[in-house]
Amino acid sequence: MYLSVYYKRFTFVLISAVLLLLLTACQKNAFPIDNEQLSEEERLVIRFSHVVGENTPKGLAARKFAELINERSNGYVEVQVFPNGFLYKDGEEMNALLNGDIQMIAPATSKVTSLVPEWSVIDLPFAFSTYEEVHDYIAGPIGQRLISKLDDKGLHTLGIWDNGFKQMSNRDFPIHYPTDLKQLNMRIMPSEILEKQFSVLGAVPKKIDFNILFHHLENGDVDGQENTLSNITSKNLHTLQKYLTISNHGYLGYVLLMNDEFWKELPVNIQLLITDTLLEVNQWEWSIAHRLNSEKLTELEDCECIEIYHLTEEERQIWEEAFEPVFEYYKNRFGAEYIELLP
Repeated sequence: MYLSVYYKRFTFVLISAVLLLLLTACQKNAFPIDNEQLSEEERLVIRFSHVVGENTPKGLAARKFAELINERSNGYVEVQVFPNGFLYKDGEEMNALLNGDIQMIAPATSKVTSLVPEWSVIDLPFAFSTYEEVHDYIAGPIGQRLISKLDDKGLHTLGIWDNGFKQMSNRDFPIHYPTDLKQLNMRIMPSEILEKQFSVLGAVPKKIDFNILFHHLENGDVDGQENTLSNITSKNLHTLQKYLTISNHGYLGYVLLMNDEFWKELPVNIQLLITDTLLEVNQWEWSIAHRLNSEKLTELEDCECIEIYHLTEEERQIWEEAFEPVFEYYKNRFGAEYIELLP
């Protein structure tokens, strides 16, 4: 009797174990692995630092990229986005990337000139009239040469993001002609060509980090600045300026960079995931950048909070002629080939 009971219990346990194994196998086939339950040490984490607001073209694209990578990797790859210079300021993020403290940044093209000064060709005033001209230039032989120079510095280039074309603002008087810049203290990004661009017209260029520009304008340390409309409005810079000139005198874009050592250590399937996702995000970012700057111009016109002036074609020609010494300066510094293939 005891033996019979024993066999019944053994049979019950055995059947239960088999059923549990079958059920577990079915569950594994029915549901994908939820990598979001992994710890940070078990996931692949990419820290993406940038210095602008979340509602700018770069901020929106960074967030979209992070969401898509998380979704498409089922949580295994986590892109952590740190906006507004939260981790590193303007002058710090490149060193942090090269040191491996972060894995990804998207600095303005002007910012990479500290490593590869030839990139300042993108900063030349009135060098480009459309976004497409910029994209074609970067995709062409000269653009690829510029990218290879970044590769030599330990960086892996993943694409170009647009912000927009720059406008000029100041607090004292309207800017219609190049002579109006004389003696104005103008904030610029760190770039040899941007410095030359303003100094050749008699202005006083001052290199100031974007995240502290508001305070410098508020304190009167600088009179004006150049930037895209999305950047100007994201930091409320227009509230400290009385005059805005729609000049479209220079392109502002971002070079999407990853630490090259980190990139090479990624599994091939993850490299492909990032590359394919960015092909989609890059196109989306271009579209949102163009739309956002157009919307911000309309908002500024409607609010009547700043006096807006649009350069005429005749005035634009005067500006281009006034900036010719800047092109000569670049040519003498870095060679004519970078300029000859400009549109």
